[in-house]
Amino acid sequence: MKYQVYARHNFKKIPTFGRISKEQIHSINIVSEVLPFKTNNYVVNELIDWDDYQNDPMFILNFPQKEMLKPGQFQALSNMVENNANKTDLAKYVNDIRFSLNPHPAGQLDHNVPTYRGTRLSGIQHKYRETMLFFPTQGQTCHAYCTFCFRWPQFTGVNELKFAMKQTNLLIGYLKENPSITDILFTGGDPMVMKSSVFGRYIEALLNANLPQLKTIRIGTKSLSFWPYRYLTDPDAKEMLDIFSRVNDHGLHVALMAHFNHHKELETDAVQEAVGKIRATGTQIRTQSPLLQHINDDPAVWAKMWRSQVDLGMIPYYMFIARDTGAQSYFGVTLDRAHQVFTEAYQQVSGICRTVRGPSMSAGPGKIRIAGVTEVKGEKVFVLEFLQGRNPAWVGTPFFAQYNPDALWINDLSPAFGASEFFYQQEYDKLKKVDTLPGPTINAENKQSA
Repeated sequence: MKYQVYARHNFKKIPTFGRISKEQIHSINIVSEVLPFKTNNYVVNELIDWDDYQNDPMFILNFPQKEMLKPGQFQALSNMVENNANKTDLAKYVNDIRFSLNPHPAGQLDHNVPTYRGTRLSGIQHKYRETMLFFPTQGQTCHAYCTFCFRWPQFTGVNELKFAMKQTNLLIGYLKENPSITDILFTGGDPMVMKSSVFGRYIEALLNANLPQLKTIRIGTKSLSFWPYRYLTDPDAKEMLDIFSRVNDHGLHVALMAHFNHHKELETDAVQEAVGKIRATGTQIRTQSPLLQHINDDPAVWAKMWRSQVDLGMIPYYMFIARDTGAQSYFGVTLDRAHQVFTEAYQQVSGICRTVRGPSMSAGPGKIRIAGVTEVKGEKVFVLEFLQGRNPAWVGTPFFAQYNPDALWINDLSPAFGASEFFYQQEYDKLKKVDTLPGPTINAENKQSA
C-alpha cells in the first residue's frame, strides 16, 4: 500500500469525508488549530468503522474532538477563525491555549535534560539511572497523530516546545561518561518514520562505540498500529528489519515498545504480518498504552487487547494513566476508576498476560503505580508505589495517599495519616534544584550520574 497522509491542509480529500457531519468538520478545523492533526490512508481505510464513526475509538483516537478544548476556548477560537481574525492575533491566542495545556509535564523540558562538557543536550532526557531517552531530529513526527499524545508540542511548529538532537558524537560521549546507562530508548515523535539509512547510521555509531555497559536498544513507536507497512512494503522495509537483526546478532537486545490503544489495532492482516517479521529478527515487542476515556476505559477492552497481543507473541508491559497535559480533561480517568479497570481486566486473563504493570503515572518523581484502594486504621487510602524513580531506592516502597474519588493525577493527592508530605518529597525537591540532571540520583557506585 502506498502511504498517503491527510493533515489539516488536505483532510477534506479523505475518501470517506462525505460521511463526516458539517459540525464535526468544523470541530476538527478549530481544535486542530491548537492540537496537531494528521492521519493516513491505512488508518482511514482499515481501522475506522465509518458506519459508526462518531463512537468509533479509532476515529476519536485520530480526529480532534470539540470537547478536547474548554468550551470558552473553543468558542473564542471558532469566532476568530470565522471572522478571519488577524493572523498574528490568531497565532497568539492559539499559543496562549497551548501553553495553558501544560505542554511539558513532569518537568521533562527542564529537569531531565543533561549537560555534556558544557553543552546542554536538548535531544536527551535522562531521568532514570539505567535508561536514557534519545530524540533523533529526523524522528520528530509520526505516521499519524494520537489525539491524546503527551508529546503533542513536538508537532505544533513552536520551537521552544520541542526537543531533538542529531549530534551523534555528543550522544556517544555522554554515554561513555555515564556507564550506568544500560538502555537507550529512541523516541519522538516516532523513530520509525526515519529512513532505514538514517536510523542505521545512529545504530552503527552505537555498535562501533565500544560501550560495554549498553545492553538494550529500545524503540518507542506507534508504527505497528498506524503504518505496519513500514515493515512490509515500504521501499526500505527489509533494510529496517536487517538493522534489527544486526543489533540482535551483535549481542544487544532490541525491544520495540509498541503503542496499542485498542484491540482493533491488532486485527488487520498487515499488523499481524508485520509483528511476525519483526519477531523473526529476534526482536521483542512490548506493548503499552494509557487508559483513555472514550477509547479504552473498559476492562473487557484491555483483557481482549492483552490476550490478542500475547497470541501474536508480544509482551504486555504498561497501562499508563493519561498525563496531565493536552486534552487530559477529555481523556482522563480518575485514579480510582483506573485501579478498578486494571484490576478487573487483570482478573480476566491468564498468568501469561500478567506481565503488564499499572496503572502507572509517569510523574516528575518517577513512575507511580496505584497498587490498591483500601482502608487502614479507619481511613480510606490509595496504596501507591514507585515502579521507577529518580532515586532507585524509592522503587517498591509502599506509601499512602488520602482517598480522593476525583483525583486524576498525583498532584490531586495528599499524604494519608496526617503526614505533611510524601516520603520522597524533600529529596525530590533537592533534585529539581540541580541545574543539570545527567542522572537521577547520587550514590557511591555512580557519582557521575548525579
